[in-house]
Amino acid sequence: MLNVQTFGDGGTPLIIAHGLFGSGRNWGVIAKRLSDRGRVVTVDMRNHAGSFWSDDHSYEAMAADLAEVIETIGVSSADVLGHSMGGKAGMVLALRRPALVSKLVVADIAPVGYAHSQMQPIEYMRKVDLSRVERRSDVLAQLNGLEAGVPEFIAQSLDIKEKKWRLNLDVLAAEMDGIIGFPDVSGTYEGPALFLSGGNSDYVRSEYRREIKELFPSAKFAKIPGAGHWLHAEKPREFEAAVRVFLDH
Repeated sequence: MLNVQTFGDGGTPLIIAHGLFGSGRNWGVIAKRLSDRGRVVTVDMRNHAGSFWSDDHSYEAMAADLAEVIETIGVSSADVLGHSMGGKAGMVLALRRPALVSKLVVADIAPVGYAHSQMQPIEYMRKVDLSRVERRSDVLAQLNGLEAGVPEFIAQSLDIKEKKWRLNLDVLAAEMDGIIGFPDVSGTYEGPALFLSGGNSDYVRSEYRREIKELFPSAKFAKIPGAGHWLHAEKPREFEAAVRVFLDH
C-alpha cells in the first residue's frame, strides 16, 4: 500500500494526492489545518517519496492505490483531493469506483491530455552529481536553469544522506506520455466535484469545461486570484478556505 501520514480523526476522511515530483509531506501544513474537521490522510503516490516503485504508473493503477487506502481505513467512502497528477488519479478513481468518493476536489487540472512534457526536470535531476551533494544548497546550485521555484520543489525529493532521489526517474520518464495524458474512461461521477484552479494558470481552460461536465455533471468551478498551477503552495490560506467551504456544505 502507499506510504501515508494521518492527521486528526473522525468525520469523513479526506485523502490528499500530490502531483508529479511531489510527496504527501508537501501537504502537511494544509492537512494539519484541515484536520480540525476530521481525519486527513496524505499519501505518497507510487514511484514517489516513501511509497513503492513500480513499472506501472498508469492512472488506473494510481486510482487503485487510492481505493486501497480508503478501504484500508475501513470506511465506505472518503473525500478525495488531488493536485495535477494526483487530481487525474482522483478523477479516475471517482469515475471507476464512484461509491468510494463522497466529494471530489480537483486542483488545477482537467481530464484532458496536455502537450507540455515534464521531462526537463527529470533531465536536470539525472545530471545532478550526487557525489558533490552535502547540503540542499549543493542541489539547488546544480538545478539552476529550471523555472523559478522548481529547483526548491524538486530538491525536497532528494535524500541527501543516502545521496539518491526518492523518485523513480526511469519509470516517470518512460510513462511521461501517460502522465500528461488522460485515459479513456467511460461512465460519470454524479457526486459533488469542485474544480479549483489558479487564476494565473492555463491548465483548466474554459474550453475544457465541456469535457469536465460530461464526466462530472455536478462539477463546480472556482479560481484563486493571483495563483498559478501550484495554487496550494502560493495561496495556502485561500486554498484551504475554498476546500473547507466546499467540503462542509
